[in-house]
Amino acid sequence: MAEKLKLIKSNQLYDEALEVIPGAILGIRRPYNFVPGEYPIFFEKAEGGRVTDVDGNEYVDMLCAYGPIIIGHKEKEIDDAVIEKIQNDGFCFSLTQPIQNKLAEKLIELIPSAEQCLFLKTGSDATSTAIRIARAYTNRIKVARCGYHGWHDWCVEVKEGVPQKLWEDVHGFHYNKLDELEALMKEHGAEMAAIIITPVGHPLAFPVEEPKPGFLEGVKKIAEKYGTVLIFDEIRSGFRFSLGGAQEYYGVTPHLSVFGKAMANGYPISAVVGKKEIMEVAKDRVFISSTFFPNSLEQVAALKTIEIMERDDILGQIRKKGTDFCNKIVKIIEESGIPCELSGAPLMPFISFPKDEKKLYKKLRVEFYTQVIRRGVFLQPYHHGYIAHRHTEKDIEQAANAIKEALDVLKEMM
Repeated sequence: MAEKLKLIKSNQLYDEALEVIPGAILGIRRPYNFVPGEYPIFFEKAEGGRVTDVDGNEYVDMLCAYGPIIIGHKEKEIDDAVIEKIQNDGFCFSLTQPIQNKLAEKLIELIPSAEQCLFLKTGSDATSTAIRIARAYTNRIKVARCGYHGWHDWCVEVKEGVPQKLWEDVHGFHYNKLDELEALMKEHGAEMAAIIITPVGHPLAFPVEEPKPGFLEGVKKIAEKYGTVLIFDEIRSGFRFSLGGAQEYYGVTPHLSVFGKAMANGYPISAVVGKKEIMEVAKDRVFISSTFFPNSLEQVAALKTIEIMERDDILGQIRKKGTDFCNKIVKIIEESGIPCELSGAPLMPFISFPKDEKKLYKKLRVEFYTQVIRRGVFLQPYHHGYIAHRHTEKDIEQAANAIKEALDVLKEMM
């Protein structure tokens, strides 16, 4: 049995933070989203495919900052390009720097749906901008959504503090359930401005789903039947399934798309891209502005990240590492006999526990992720993981062994 981690500094910092920050930490990083008392609360540093907490415990980082770290932590070539920009030119001006155009041209070259681009900071910025553009373009209000699209008023999961009138025109449907979307559109199609969907399904705490044959094609057909703007939320899948996103990988091109996370290997940038005719409403009909949207450091990081990914076949190597890892995990799970499953292979692996009548799955999940973190592998009980380029064979082996040993512990609970 692996020993419980020493988390003295993490807990001290958490208590201090509670006094000055509501909840100490924002949202999904709060302790209750992991295993309270078992997981660190503060990280100190990271390099390559590993992170170290404030107590000196080191982990194989398989959460990758919830997705942005596609190459690795402290990637020198990217950081050097950013530092050079700071030292030579500066980065926050009253006007935009020319590198904006270079990045836009690159995205248009890579992404099937991209004819024009807008740059923002976060995924929530991007999805909310895309919805605003779609509503202006169609002169409609209603939205059909499938997936997690951020924390802004129209889509936030927790409705406290948000007037109903700000989200009452947004209607949800489930991934791979084309009949649900068809029913929504029969009722609201004439008023539906947009259908926004994650092209890969990743509902919180549930298995990751790839599209069933014809699903994405069917969504697009329905959107075009009703004159509705189809938006792919590629914040997670973009620059991971392929450089052109899941839309390129699956061969279905939406009208608008949003990208972020892996695009700049951790630097805060997102993008809305799409057909020129639709994007043009942002020229004079829709207002989009921020003091920090034009900052050039993130644009430098994005261009350098994409350059490295193209030059070194980063995604090909990640897919191979992910395939090797997931093949091992499938075999380990089969041999364990524990009721759990691996989904999201090979790029977004997630081990989840299906519900049972006795609710044993909750105890199994808590114990499994307790044993994994004690063995120095950082995963999330309710969120899929990621494979990064800098994950070494040693990292992958440690993660696989940790999962095997954790499942062995669970056998005692069956």
